[in-house]
Amino acid sequence: MSAPTSTTVAPQPRDPRRRDEELLGAALASPGPWRRAWEDLRANRAAFLALVFLAAVAATSLLAPLLPLPSPIALELADEPLAPAAPWNGFLVHGFQPQYWDLGPIDRALVSLRQGIFGDLQTGPWLGTDQKGRDVLARIVWGSRTSLAVGLLATLTSLLVGVTWGAVAGLAGGRVDQVLMRIVDALYSLPFIFVVIFLITVLDGWREELHGLLGLERESLFYVTIGLFYWLTMARVVRGQVLQLRNAEFLAAARLAGARWPWLIRVHVLPNVLGIVLVYLTLSIPSILLFESFLSFLGLGIEPPKVSWGLLAVDGADAINPLGLDWWLVVWPAAAMGSVLLALNVLGDGLRDALDPKGGRE
Repeated sequence: MSAPTSTTVAPQPRDPRRRDEELLGAALASPGPWRRAWEDLRANRAAFLALVFLAAVAATSLLAPLLPLPSPIALELADEPLAPAAPWNGFLVHGFQPQYWDLGPIDRALVSLRQGIFGDLQTGPWLGTDQKGRDVLARIVWGSRTSLAVGLLATLTSLLVGVTWGAVAGLAGGRVDQVLMRIVDALYSLPFIFVVIFLITVLDGWREELHGLLGLERESLFYVTIGLFYWLTMARVVRGQVLQLRNAEFLAAARLAGARWPWLIRVHVLPNVLGIVLVYLTLSIPSILLFESFLSFLGLGIEPPKVSWGLLAVDGADAINPLGLDWWLVVWPAAAMGSVLLALNVLGDGLRDALDPKGGRE
């Protein structure tokens, strides 16, 4: 008898349509880069807690007119400032006075709603009062609105100028790149603090003319002036990123198709530098907050009766004298500002790791 022979079955050709459907399903099922970055950020417990804390601070700041806080400028003259009192010893007390500076329409509506809900009730001196009887907690919360607005608007101004400048320099290259970056180098050589102080002092003398011509308030000029001197580093960072993308195939194809620079920057450059821009945003705000505090300490920042963390630092400095130390005027504003600065730095560190395309996931 002859041995049975084995037959080999030839593999059937794979259906191209089925293969394309499987690849498309796998692509749709896999998380995108932003979703992966969000998951990485949530996995970083410190950075995620910093994000939650900053969101809570921002919500408290925005809703300050609605909260049952005393007026930040209401005076209760006394011989000495009141020390902090535990909330359970006087959670809500009568005596609210709706005294504020010129608020906007939304803030005025929130104050009216606050009076409708709480009446004349307000929180007690949980964090104490200053030499003029003003509530420290209310001044910290209302001061956060001003300081955070300075940090955000000045940073956004610097990002707008820096990203545009760096993107144009990187895309153009050649002589245009050389001229633009030499301007950046020249501006870097200027004494930053003295130039900003000089500009703020000069613009302060023209505030009425600028308000009549451009409708800019003093605070708006303050934000823009600071922001216009924080864009230099951003321009260099964005230029370096754009130089790496300059010879990419998608940019070459867009140029051959006749795309103009504004379209290239908006569609191709910004999505590829957005990660580094977000990290720079979180790391620039602390520097601007500290600079605002320094200028307010010198009397060149936010003007009373408005309040900012810089003005609270001035009050804290006045509290340090040979006759005694009203520690709560120093500790609580410093703790509020320090915690926000720490949270911004931790969040920036976490964003850098989450948005790093070379980081990889363990």
